[in-house]
Amino acid sequence: MKTEAVGYRDGTVNLEGYVAYPDGGGRRPGVLVVHEWWGHNAYVRQRAEMLAGLGYVGFAVDLFGKGVTAATTDEAGKLYQAVMSDRRVAQGRIAAALDMIRANPAVDPAMLVCLGYCMGGTVALDLARSGAELRGAVSFHGALATPTPAKKGSIKCPVLVLHGADDPMVTPDQVKGFRDEMRSAGADWQFHEYGGARHAFTNPAANLPQHGILYDAAADRRSWEVMQTFLSEVFA
Repeated sequence: MKTEAVGYRDGTVNLEGYVAYPDGGGRRPGVLVVHEWWGHNAYVRQRAEMLAGLGYVGFAVDLFGKGVTAATTDEAGKLYQAVMSDRRVAQGRIAAALDMIRANPAVDPAMLVCLGYCMGGTVALDLARSGAELRGAVSFHGALATPTPAKKGSIKCPVLVLHGADDPMVTPDQVKGFRDEMRSAGADWQFHEYGGARHAFTNPAANLPQHGILYDAAADRRSWEVMQTFLSEVFA
């Protein structure tokens, strides 16, 4: 496996992503990995490496700026609001990441999936809603509500949502609203719900039960297996 940090920009903002890909020549499918509200850290880079281990090019993107991460929930909330309170900011950051990965010589630019965790899952879903030319979009415990619901026919790729049934940050009404949105849009979508799982269930460092944030090993393993099947299908 080869790995490297890659610098890129969104306007005047310096960003730094991380690419992981198998040894050997040729172009491979690329998977953008969008981080949680903690920022671009070791966890999102590890997920990019895991995807490289499956034979893909994993690209851990950066939404906050080079070296900008949060150590507390208060810091994370401020970083989140700076990017997500106006979703056009997030759209610009993910568009810059798409341009970067498409230009990578190890990537087949026609074979791209965007997946994300928590905040990153929301960004992946919004990218699909925008009509981006992707092979798929995957959300791990992301928020499902949006100020800009998909219109009929606007989603051009399959969508996979992996959701903790006991996630206090996503209400039952929001789950219903998302399902209704996907139906109205005529999307190709899947929704997998894990009983007992709470927010951030895939991250072993998640341990804030007072906020409903807690790792769940079984849900982590099961959701990763479902994702692998999804990627095999959309990249076939």
